[in-house]
Amino acid sequence: MPQKSGLEGNRMGPVRAFFALTLLAGLLTACASPQTVAPPPPPPQVPAAPVQVAPPVAAQPVDDRIRVGLLLPLSGRGAPVGQAMLDAAQMAVFDLADDRFLLLPRDTGGTPDGAVAAARDALAAGAQLLLGPLFSADAGAVRPEAQAAGVPVLSFSNDWTIAGPGLWVLGFQPQDQVRRVASFAAARGIATFGALAPTTPYGDAALNALYAATADAGAQVTKVERYTAGASDLTQVVRGFAEFERRQEELAKERALLTGRGDEASKLALQRLANRQTFGELPYQAVLIAEGGQTLREVAALLPFFDVDPGPVRILGTGLWDEPGLGRELALVGGWFAAPAPEARAGFEQRFADLYGQRPPRLATLAYDATAMAAALARTGDPRPYEPQDLTNPNGFAGIDGIFRLLPNGQTERGLAVIEVTRRGFLVIDPAPQTFQPAAS
Repeated sequence: MPQKSGLEGNRMGPVRAFFALTLLAGLLTACASPQTVAPPPPPPQVPAAPVQVAPPVAAQPVDDRIRVGLLLPLSGRGAPVGQAMLDAAQMAVFDLADDRFLLLPRDTGGTPDGAVAAARDALAAGAQLLLGPLFSADAGAVRPEAQAAGVPVLSFSNDWTIAGPGLWVLGFQPQDQVRRVASFAAARGIATFGALAPTTPYGDAALNALYAATADAGAQVTKVERYTAGASDLTQVVRGFAEFERRQEELAKERALLTGRGDEASKLALQRLANRQTFGELPYQAVLIAEGGQTLREVAALLPFFDVDPGPVRILGTGLWDEPGLGRELALVGGWFAAPAPEARAGFEQRFADLYGQRPPRLATLAYDATAMAAALARTGDPRPYEPQDLTNPNGFAGIDGIFRLLPNGQTERGLAVIEVTRRGFLVIDPAPQTFQPAAS
């Protein structure tokens, strides 16, 4: 494959079509013609004070090329992630774009003002679609510019609150993840669910999804504890969630009852209770922990300390669990969470490392999938391939992170696998769906 213009020193190997557009499978298996990634211009000079400038109207290209803006923090806050996402986007261009497709990288500088300047520049260059920005505030700032130009935005943010017609949020969100894992658990006989969640929009979304999923499955949410995000000590929160005092009192009552009987069966029962801290059933068969990182590990370790046994009680999580080494926390071994299937991502990560000499950040697949989708739609021959009906095709698209589709309300629905935590890593116990079509009955 000939060297292509764009970033210096990026030589691609054979084309590997990781991405397949459902309705364009024939196109995507075809060989790609040479494509172009336009080099990013210097970072925009943002005025110190707001300047009233009329929003641009998307330029009409003088040729038949399809231009797509890519708004990323290539300097300032988030620059390392932004550069890796640009590298991933260029991989998608080499894999799938034809010579009509032109990617226009623009540096947002990691700020809302920088994102606005970058969007205006891309729109003035004729962009028919904007991919990015990365941060929520930046995406919100870009929205009026894009709307005025009639150009859709596919943001890499995971803040679903900014989503709406014309602005989609591609970042990983808890709603689909919780619905998927809770529905899976309910289908395997779990009827009562508890939840530990921070008092944040993320915690709210996770809980709302849990209530909806359990209602659909005929199950119940029977115990919820909320706590302040970033709290330094969650001991009392977990103690209350475990109903530790009540169960200690029940243990004392049971021991007194058995002691009063004095028969051999009661004596044997007393022996079995000798090392117990509590007695009686918990009000839940599964617990959702809407956390990741160190807080997740701390909460998980406290559960068995207060006699919530991760054996009889299934621990459930969100995509925040998708991090290496989670199985080193023994209380999480056997836990379930929903996330994109890891196999395809592993291949992408290895290829990225071979090309660029480092492992990609988790968000790199978002840039690859979004660019690949844009390139695939551009190959239809339609001079305006990013109309709402094209982007919201109900059949969706398939990418590194599995199938996904853009909904009219700006949300993104994903097909997720259910994954079990083991001591050695992750094990897919229920594969991700391959289509959004309902299963035949």
